[in-house]
This record gives sequence, C-alpha cells and structure tokens, in this order.
Amino acid sequence: MHDLSWLTARPIAHRGLHDLNRMRWENTLPAFEAACAKGYAIECDVRLSADGVAVVFHDAELDRLTGRPGLVHHHTAAELGAMRVGETDARVPSLSETLACVAGRVPLVIELKGTEGADAGLVRAVGRDLAAYSGRAAIMSFDPWLVRRFSADAAGIPAGLTAMGTEIEQLENHFSMLAHGIDFVSYGVSDLPNPFVAFVRERLGMPVITWTVRTPDDIARTVAFADQMTFEGFEPTLAAR
Repeated sequence: MHDLSWLTARPIAHRGLHDLNRMRWENTLPAFEAACAKGYAIECDVRLSADGVAVVFHDAELDRLTGRPGLVHHHTAAELGAMRVGETDARVPSLSETLACVAGRVPLVIELKGTEGADAGLVRAVGRDLAAYSGRAAIMSFDPWLVRRFSADAAGIPAGLTAMGTEIEQLENHFSMLAHGIDFVSYGVSDLPNPFVAFVRERLGMPVITWTVRTPDDIARTVAFADQMTFEGFEPTLAAR
C-alpha cells in the first residue's frame, strides 16, 4: 500500500499553472515552472507519439493547441517537439522533458489519454520514464484498457482511476475497476457526492481528488466530499484542504 499523503497535501494545478491559454498555455513547461514556483502540485496529460514516446498533450487532435490539422499519434516526438503551442515560444514537451523541468520540486499527477488501437505502448512508455524519476509522481486514466495495464507496465507507481458520472451503469463500471489495484480516485467535482466516492473514501480509505475546480461551490464540494482539488483559473491557498 502506497503512502499517498503527498497526493492530497497541496492543491493540484490542472495542466500546470496556466493562465487560461492567454500567455502561458496548458501542459507546457512554462505552466509547469509557474506551478513549481508557487508550490502547487501538477496535473498533466500524456499521449503516445508515433515513435512510442510519451508526450504531454491533452487533445487527440492538434488543432486547438497548435493550430495544425491532424492527430498527435501520427507524429513523432521530435515533430511534436518542434510545434509551437498557441502563439507562444513553448513547444509540445515530452514527459521526460517535463520530469526534468519539475525535478521533484512538487508532486506530479499524470493522466494517460488513450486512443484505442493507437496507444498499445503508452503505459509502458510512461512507466519507463518514471522508473528513472526520483520525485513523487502518480498515474491515472479514464480509459479502462489503460488502467488494466498499470500493474504490469508501470509496476510500483501509484495509480488511480479518473472518473465522472452518477448514473448506475457509470458507477458500476467504476466499482469494477477496483479489481485492478488502483490506489486513488480523481472524480469530476460536479458529480459529488455519490456512492462510489463515498465507498472508496470511507470503506477503502483511498484518497479522492476532484477535477476541475473553478468556483467557490466546487471548492465547497471538494472540502465536503473529497480530499484535495485539481484547480484551474485561480490560485488557492496552499493550506486549502
């Protein structure tokens, strides 16, 4: 059982401490550097490049963040690393570049974004990068086929389920993922409270973090029903719990 007290010790900056993509864009090294400077933990997203490298990028498509057409998994890490994010000088970083930037200064929570049929090596690539990292880091995913690979391809790394919803079928699917050795849950704040989150916190003693907290009501829900927030668009106090 992992000691995950560090996971809930400080607020987590959603995709880094960006400024809603005005000058400092999400999932870029400047956003990660800003989070480190303020002492916030960092959430980031990773996908698999065409040459099997974990790269930090949220969307499956390139357009919103780079202005280019096409899909992330059709490009090599070097090609992606040459693409500007927004109209800034920041480029699409690899996970290894992100780890070198953060360098253990704050915890990292890494969400693996699947593209079914094109992500067979994603968990392995992330596990390989984290094997050489001495800082605190955890992985998580919405995608059940990736969560099922965590224990084999990223052994020893704290692992979580990213989840949302309150419908019975959704909750049953979440309960089924408990069989795969997850250590924590990241849940959509607007869907709290619910029986799944109550069960994992109260019966299993798992930490629960929320996403994405933007309003006072979101903060209140986190305080009432979870253990820490993943925030965006404001700067919470480091004592917020």
